[in-house]
Amino acid sequence: MSIWEYANPKKFMATTSPLIPWIFGGSMLLIVVGLLWGLFNTPAADQFEHSVKILFVHVPSALMAINGWMMMLVASLIWLIRRHHVSALAARAAAPIGAIMTVIALATGAIWGQPTWGTWWAWEPRLTSFLILFLFYIGYMALWTAIEDNDTAADLTAVLCIVGSVFAVLSRYAAMFWGKGLHQTATFSADRETNIDASFWWPAVISMVGFGLFFVALVLIRTNTHIRLRRADALEARARRAA
Repeated sequence: MSIWEYANPKKFMATTSPLIPWIFGGSMLLIVVGLLWGLFNTPAADQFEHSVKILFVHVPSALMAINGWMMMLVASLIWLIRRHHVSALAARAAAPIGAIMTVIALATGAIWGQPTWGTWWAWEPRLTSFLILFLFYIGYMALWTAIEDNDTAADLTAVLCIVGSVFAVLSRYAAMFWGKGLHQTATFSADRETNIDASFWWPAVISMVGFGLFFVALVLIRTNTHIRLRRADALEARARRAA
């Protein structure tokens, strides 16, 4: 069995539709457990007190904002190379979700920054590149809407996605390229002893997995919706030609 079999819209929908309720339900369970555990069963940090607990929302949303764009990049490259419509529609489906995750990350970062840095916003490398990434999300969605021909829209948005990936990488590794700035280095590490207290590690992991599954569920729902809309448009066009 080849993975490219799922590029067939009918098989993609038949395979993913039964999985969506389970993925969505699992994501809700993990998010609730992670947030309740993180918010109510972890100690206050010495320096930041209880404001540190915003990481259980900020870190997963920022992670999905960046990885969401990288998923769009992979899907766009598949479209450009193999011309599979499902991959183009999956990239399109992910964009609004990634944009919302970016807004959540920016908002929670501002809430964190005001008491920590004494300002809601600072034009430092990581924050600035993250804001530019959000603007790329907006531009990507606007370009899909502005172009009537779907294949042309998929081609142009794929190119935009490749360019925007630079800022997705910068928003993750800006501190390595330009120094620390106001934003601290990575809060979370797979090595629980490196950057995060052990009491925060498990709820942080659970929240991130929950956000990841939530992203996957929404992308699958929206991709299936776009496939149905594309099919409806094709049937409508066929009916007009026959009339």
